[in-house]
Amino acid sequence: MTAGDGGAAAAGDDAGRMWWSRRFLDVLGSFTDHGRLHRGWTYARQGRVKDLRVRPHEVSARVLGPEPYGVAIGVGPIDEGSWRAVAAELASQPLLRARLLEGETPPELEWAFAQAGVPLLPDSPHDLHLMCECPGYGEPCEHAAAVLCLLAEAFDRDPSLLLTWRGGSRERLLHGLRQASAKDAPDPFDVGDEPLRAAGFWTAGPAPAEPREHAAPAPPDLLLQLLDPPAIKIRRRPLTDVLRPAYEAMSRA
Repeated sequence: MTAGDGGAAAAGDDAGRMWWSRRFLDVLGSFTDHGRLHRGWTYARQGRVKDLRVRPHEVSARVLGPEPYGVAIGVGPIDEGSWRAVAAELASQPLLRARLLEGETPPELEWAFAQAGVPLLPDSPHDLHLMCECPGYGEPCEHAAAVLCLLAEAFDRDPSLLLTWRGGSRERLLHGLRQASAKDAPDPFDVGDEPLRAAGFWTAGPAPAEPREHAAPAPPDLLLQLLDPPAIKIRRRPLTDVLRPAYEAMSRA
């Protein structure tokens, strides 16, 4: 996936507007030499970073110096079991799940990854594999630093690039989230191990608990968000788009 061509205004003061890119820049600043990081920002602002591409587990680019230098920055993969654990953790948080299905990227997403035992963002230089064709030393060199700076700005524009770099995607995460939600849903026909008894069958059960006064109301179209959309269209519009105004009207009524 191409993240940008590295124009002069592509990085710098505008980077770090979102929480995930700010966190990424904080980690970058914690282990990068200050002078080298400053030169990296300068290169990024001058438009020297070209062909920035984000692929699963690797970011690549060319950085113009005395000659073009190829840069590749790898990150460790997240295995399939860990992705399922992340989806299960997200599925256990109804409001967080709803925000993700609405297209948001809440800060709690990082916490869910941590709970699953895998960091969403690199924690240290040991989590990154830095490669540059330049003859210089240091990790990162100013060319790799420039790519990392521009990458932070790309994350600002499109947070799904962060999931791509980690070997996943927003679609994959939401699909796993729906599957985990369906798996954890109780079976309405499962009466458990307790046998049915004639005595007391028609007796009212315990009164339901009083609703919490301060509970946040669920969005009226929550059910449409949680379920996989059916392959049905009404006058070329998805069925969920047709039903959503009706759900909202019923909630107002």
